[in-house]
Amino acid sequence: MWTWFHKWGSPKWFYQMSWRWSMVLGILALILLTIGTVWGLVYAPVDYQQGNSYRIIYIHVPTAILAQSCYIMMAVLGAISLVWRMKMADMVLKSAVPFGTVICILSLITGAVWGKPTWGTWWVWDARLTSMLIQLFLYLGVLAIYNVMESQQSADKSAAVLSLVGVINIPIIKYSVNWWNTLHQPATFKLTEKPAMPAEMWIPLLVMVLGTYCFFGSQVLIRTRQEILQRERKTNWVREEVKRLGGVS
Repeated sequence: MWTWFHKWGSPKWFYQMSWRWSMVLGILALILLTIGTVWGLVYAPVDYQQGNSYRIIYIHVPTAILAQSCYIMMAVLGAISLVWRMKMADMVLKSAVPFGTVICILSLITGAVWGKPTWGTWWVWDARLTSMLIQLFLYLGVLAIYNVMESQQSADKSAAVLSLVGVINIPIIKYSVNWWNTLHQPATFKLTEKPAMPAEMWIPLLVMVLGTYCFFGSQVLIRTRQEILQRERKTNWVREEVKRLGGVS
């Protein structure tokens, strides 16, 4: 297992293997998201309380879950970078930040769209909503580090530290509906409990969650490949790869 782990820590090995995985995940994402979207928006039954407005759940829940998972991944990568100085961790972290930021924004927007017919307002300073907004600020903070700091090494270290420190907000997001009185409903999926929704509703939602994760994985791998070419551009193997792709070394 450790041999496999160290191989993925090599930029050249990562670049060679990631293309195949990005294609596999991309195809899976296309299939799952297509099935989940059609099933959820067309064939899933109407909710007896919220009517058709609940269907925004098929976008909101996957993006909300992924926004948190992405930041957890960034924190793990930050820890690996700070402890083991593995440069691939820095590259993957930088590649994940823009996607995580967009997903977090999409989660907040879809939540507002869902909140208007459900709560009668686009926004309330609810514990879940507020902690999710803080999550967006953390994403923007990491993104700003990469765009403002000129030294790549300093940017990588600062981004790793902020990612690691900011992960404390994740349990606050998750348990906010239990710790405080909130308008936001409890978690849709729980590992220890049966879903409250009928299978006709939660199965397409699960498909959408899996499809979103596959899409995320595919995009991060593609962005990381680009980051590898940029950072390792002075190495012989990258020069050869650029020539093979028809570029200029």
